[in-house]
Amino acid sequence: MNHMIHIAAISQIRLDTPGRTYYRRKLAAGKTKLEALRCLKRRISDALYRQLVADAAAATAASLEAGPGGHCGASQESSAVDLPPHIDTSDQPLPGPAKSTLQPPHSARKTSSPRTESATR
Repeated sequence: MNHMIHIAAISQIRLDTPGRTYYRRKLAAGKTKLEALRCLKRRISDALYRQLVADAAAATAASLEAGPGGHCGASQESSAVDLPPHIDTSDQPLPGPAKSTLQPPHSARKTSSPRTESATR
């Protein structure tokens, strides 16, 4: 994450962005290049943190509206009618081997190149 923030800060300094304006303002205030870069990285990390907190709050609000399992309209009860309630899906017997969908192998193919007399002798 630190490397990503560093790359974002360097990119903002190179391009004409608000980050570059902030960096130059820090340089004008008497900070060294490394101190100004550190300030810009702190500003970027603060913005990332605010976005992460906002995303987490939005996810929490969405999960409160959703049913169990995080999906709207989901319920804890199974819609499968024929399953006994004490058998889990992993406890059920398997139906047996699947039928083969592959075609049977063909007989040996003949070569399309004509044979010469010397090859047939």
